[in-house]
Amino acid sequence: MATTRIMPLHIGKGRTESQAVSDIIDYVSNPQKTDNGRLVTGFACDSRVADAEFLLAKREYISTTGRVRGADDVLAYHVRQSFVPGEITPEEANRLGVEFAKRFTKGNHAFVVCTHIDKSHIHNHIIWNAVNVNCDRKFRNFWGSTRAVRRLNDTICVENGYSIVEDPKPHGKSYNKWLGNQAKPSHREQLRVMIDQALEQKPADFDCSPAN
Repeated sequence: MATTRIMPLHIGKGRTESQAVSDIIDYVSNPQKTDNGRLVTGFACDSRVADAEFLLAKREYISTTGRVRGADDVLAYHVRQSFVPGEITPEEANRLGVEFAKRFTKGNHAFVVCTHIDKSHIHNHIIWNAVNVNCDRKFRNFWGSTRAVRRLNDTICVENGYSIVEDPKPHGKSYNKWLGNQAKPSHREQLRVMIDQALEQKPADFDCSPAN
C-alpha cells in the first residue's frame, strides 16, 4: 500500500470557504468513481453533507476560541491511499481507509473515505476536517508527516496481510491537475515539502502523533 503526503486544503484564489470544501468533497465522492456513492463512508459526519458540517464546525470553533485566520487557513486535510492492483476488494479498501483515518486522527476529527474504482488500481481519498469534533482545536500538520503517514499505513498493511510498496509513485494525474487549477502552494507549504523530502533522505526520530 502506498500513500502520498498530507495535502492541506486552503481556500485558494477566487473561491469562498464553501466552494473550496465543496469542490474537494464533490471530487472525491463522485458517484461515477464510488459505485454511485456506495463506497463513501463518513465518520462523525453525514458524508452526504460533509462539506456543510465541516464549515459549521469551523464557525463553532471561531465562536468558541475567537481565533480567525485569513486566506492561508487550512480547512481540511487530504490523503490519497493506493493499493496493489488485484490484491484488495473495494469494500476492504474502504474499511482500511476508515481504519487509517481513525488511527491517524485518533478519532478526534470528522472525515470521509471515498474509494475510487474507476481505474485499474483501487484507491482511497481521505478528507478530514481541520477542526476537531469538539470544535475547540485544530489538526496541525507537522514535520515528518509524510513518513508518519506511510509508517502507519505500512503497519495497517502488515496487520491485514497486504503488500507494502517500498517506493510509491503516483498512479495518475487527474487529481493533481485538478488541484493545480485551484491554487498554488504557499511558501510555507513549499518549505514543508522540502523538509519532508529531506527527512526521507536522512530521517530523524520524531513523534508521529498529530498535534492539536
